[in-house]
Amino acid sequence: MIPEGKRVLLVDSAGKKHTLIAAHGMIEVRGLGVVDGSAVCDASYGDRMRIGGKEFVILQPSVKDILSMIERRAQVIVAKDSFLIPMHLDISSGSRVIEGGVGSGALTVVLLKAVAPSGRICSYETREDHAAIAKSNVALTGLEQCWELKMQDICTAKLEQQVDAAVLDIPNPWDALENVNGALRPGGHVCCYVPNANQLNDAVKKMRELGLGEVSSFETLQREMIVHEGGVRPSFDMLGHTGYLAFARKLRA
Repeated sequence: MIPEGKRVLLVDSAGKKHTLIAAHGMIEVRGLGVVDGSAVCDASYGDRMRIGGKEFVILQPSVKDILSMIERRAQVIVAKDSFLIPMHLDISSGSRVIEGGVGSGALTVVLLKAVAPSGRICSYETREDHAAIAKSNVALTGLEQCWELKMQDICTAKLEQQVDAAVLDIPNPWDALENVNGALRPGGHVCCYVPNANQLNDAVKKMRELGLGEVSSFETLQREMIVHEGGVRPSFDMLGHTGYLAFARKLRA
């Protein structure tokens, strides 16, 4: 049985996905219509149910599912980049992270999944329109209790202290690095995500000026492999350049 208040995923035979909060009674689902919530609550993950003549599988949504359904107003950090960030920041459940530039909230979703249920993400944003979209998208995770959004400029804001990590997805991360460096605990990590090489140069240069250690930068390229009976070959298309990632670590207080 699926308890009320849990977010569930409905997937049809064509792979189209819908999400809803389990609750007894009739539930209106955008793009799908009215769903019998009591039938959802009485089901288990993996069960099938019919809605409007179509058959759906009931699943628990993954972070990848959520990212595929979020509303996108600002350009998002795609999965091939965003899923690497928690690893290089060395964050996990219980970590405290500050984020500069929330955009549509895609990276926020990934960070929340990494630090939940006992960690915390504090995001700084200056645009009200971005903040509104991010709030809606973060609500899909059910992890709002782990998130705080501040309408302030991370370059000048008074930041939380002794945080474990920081991520900067703003056009001018070098202007925020000194403030962020002061907020990090010794051993804490920082990441800058930028789309252009000149921005990467300025960010890395500032990291070194501040005495940060273990400075590294890279981009990720992703190419699908086509596997069929006749053989295996790389796809003719690939997900190429999206952005550069720069990481560094605070080595002293």
